[in-house]
Amino acid sequence: MADYKYYLDNGIFDFQNGKCEQAIENINKSLELKNDWEIPYFYRAAAYQALENYDEAMLDYTKAIQLNENMTDAYYNRARIILSRKDIENPDISKAVKDLEKALELDPKFVDALFAMAAAQKKLGDYHKSLVYLEKLLQIEPDAVNAKALKKLILQKYIID
Repeated sequence: MADYKYYLDNGIFDFQNGKCEQAIENINKSLELKNDWEIPYFYRAAAYQALENYDEAMLDYTKAIQLNENMTDAYYNRARIILSRKDIENPDISKAVKDLEKALELDPKFVDALFAMAAAQKKLGDYHKSLVYLEKLLQIEPDAVNAKALKKLILQKYIID
């Protein structure tokens, strides 16, 4: 008889190979056997996110965080969903900012989270704060093309001296 780890490993393998529905099936079997740790919820959330099933992904990222409040990537992914959803007219950017603050508290050099935070601040109209996050990112990764482009856009379009 297979144990929870067998199903989880197969689910992660499926997810990494783009077989998200199959990944969810395997992870569900794993969760039937053991449902008190964050890893299966995180990977199932990632599979749901890849399938653009955002509500399910949000629930699973939240469950993963409840089980382990130091899941940096779960905070980041939850924020990314909020920032990228096109099916919600007015997404709650402040929730994304809270998640990104937590991700950056756990990993201050998390370049993707720094960029997402800069984008979130831009969406909120706080261009100076956006630039602060872009500067932090560029100190870590001086050649970050997206960060340079966003910085240039903000300086040219929104910050007029």
